[in-house]
Parts: sequence; C-alpha cells; structure tokens
Amino acid sequence: MKIIRVEATTHNVAVPVPLLDAPVMRPLVFCAVETDEGITGYGISGPIQRHAVRELINREIAPRVLGADPFETERIWQDLYVELNPRSQTGAWSSAVSALDIALWDIKGKKTDQPVWRLLGGAQKTVPAYITFGLPEYSVEQLVEVAKSFVAQGEDKLKMVVGVAGNHQGVIEDSLRVHAVRDAIGPNVQLSIDANYMFQFNNALKLAKLVEECDIEWFEEPIWGNDAPMLHDLRMRTTIPISAGQNEGHKFRTRELLVHNSVDILQPNVVYCGGYTESAKIAAMAQAFNLPIANGGGWPHHNMHLQAAMANGWRVEYHYVMWKVGDALFDGTIGPDKGTVTLSERPGLGLEPKWDALKEYQE
Repeated sequence: MKIIRVEATTHNVAVPVPLLDAPVMRPLVFCAVETDEGITGYGISGPIQRHAVRELINREIAPRVLGADPFETERIWQDLYVELNPRSQTGAWSSAVSALDIALWDIKGKKTDQPVWRLLGGAQKTVPAYITFGLPEYSVEQLVEVAKSFVAQGEDKLKMVVGVAGNHQGVIEDSLRVHAVRDAIGPNVQLSIDANYMFQFNNALKLAKLVEECDIEWFEEPIWGNDAPMLHDLRMRTTIPISAGQNEGHKFRTRELLVHNSVDILQPNVVYCGGYTESAKIAAMAQAFNLPIANGGGWPHHNMHLQAAMANGWRVEYHYVMWKVGDALFDGTIGPDKGTVTLSERPGLGLEPKWDALKEYQE
C-alpha cells in the first residue's frame, strides 16, 4: 500500500450554543490521505495557525510522504521531524503532523478492520467522559442554567472556563462564578476549571485558594506558557490537582512537566501533540511517573481513541463547541452517556466525512 494523495483544507464551523443568540465559530484543519488501494484516512488539527498548517501539509509534508507506506507511521513521523523540524519547534509543524498522523492511523484501522483505539493498545472500551459547558461568553445565570441542564441529563463531570480577564478583579469574578455553579449542581457532580494559560502566578494561586472549598477536580493550565517550575510551586501550595499539556507539541516539552513534578494529570491532545504516534509516547512517559492522562483541549471524537487505548487513559473531554463541530462534519460520532463514552468497533476512527458540510464551511 502506498500514499498517492495528501490534501489539507481549512474550515470554519458555526456552532449554535444553548442560551447564546449568535453561534460560536470554531475553525479547524481537515486532512485527507489517499492510498493506491482505495482506502482514505482523515485527520484534523485545531484552529491554531490553521492557514500555516494547511500550507505546510500541502506544500512540504505531502511531497515527502507520497509513495510511502502508511503503516510506517514511526518512520514517516521521524522523517518529517528530522527534515522539517530539526530544532524541535512546536506550533504549525506539530499541528500539521498531528493531522497527517491521525489520518495514517485511520488508514491502518480501515485496512486491518480494527478500530484505532484497539490498534494503539485497547486498554478499555468504555472511558469516563466530562462536559466542558462553562463558556466565557455565559453570564453567571446562564452558567448555572446550562450546568443544571447537563446534570439533569445524567452527566456527573463538568468543566468551566476561568481566567478570561486575567487580573485581580477577574479572579474575584471567577470565584463568584465557580461558587455559583458548585452551589447549583451540588456536591456529587465533579467540577473542573480551565484557565487556558491566562493567569500570572499570583492570580492563579489566589483563585485556587478562593475555590478550594468548592472541591475542584482539577485546575487546568493555570499559568502563562505552562511554566513548569511555576506550576510545581502552585501545585505545592494548593489542594486542587493541577493538569496541563494539551498544546505541548513534543514529548520534550511534556518531559519538563514531568521532571519538575508540575502536574497531577497530563493532558496530551492528539490534534496538537503530534498525532497518535507521539501522544502514545507521552502517555507512556506519564505512566512511568504514575500519572493518568486526560483529554484537554477538546476534539473528543479523535482523542477518545488515545484514552481508550492506554492503561492510564482517564477522561475524554466533550467540549461543547468542538464536540458539535465533530458532529457537524462527520458521520459516526459518539456522544457521552451519563459520564462515560463507549467506543465503537467500526474500523479506523469510525468517522466518515460529511462532504456537503465540509464544503459549506470551507474557507
């Protein structure tokens, strides 16, 4: 089997969101890899530097992988690393390779009639799942209403965004929002918070102290740039578990989080961290440090395969916007069911593109 065509396109999907008048837009990169046996694999990456990612795939990666055996994912990954990224830069390269690598594993699964989660290791078919409902666009009242609606549906693990303002006054507002949600959902629903890198150390620590009594499951990426020593210092000064890693483009960056004892939970995301080939190694590194991995950064329909594959796989994130982007663009998507997701036996990723939707949203 040989690769005969690689093409990346960019799309910007409008997602209707409960209680908001205007849809939330979410861009992504879509990558198709076609073989001479008529099997085509499909991968994605997220919105970060998406036009650069698309052009990197089409202009530099595609010519290098044409004629290659798609089963040789390790050789392809290493060749692209050595030739196109010799200084181990993250960003566009990591996202582009992620999209390609995901498509290659999709091909492997289709060729062998096996789902990707089993080819990667097959540790568990059913995996815990959580809902990221708490968008920054919501008012406190809207946060409470949406959180209660998911709890009424039987979902028992929720996450909300904090740190939008990124300053002292914003910390107070974040604390009020977190307390409001905790009061609304009660003590038996797990609640996590995600700062998306937005805090300097003192504000991250202040918020942690303000919401410790809310029994927070984890505080995700609280500090600018995932500064590993600072994350360790924060971790030592709060009872809230710290998580990070979704946008780290190499296992080398992840290593810094591990050797500095910066996190309680490591969060590789296959659409940013180099695909399944690299994320599987990151999961193994976490296991060597006796840490679980959890999906942060969304894109559940692709990340669920990593979480199900690994013995230390722990959580799949159903970020509402990215969850619904997947539903809009693919047939075969699987949603959460009362706090878990059970993966299918469909070959590859079990996803087939909705070509009309891809065309509608193409940039």
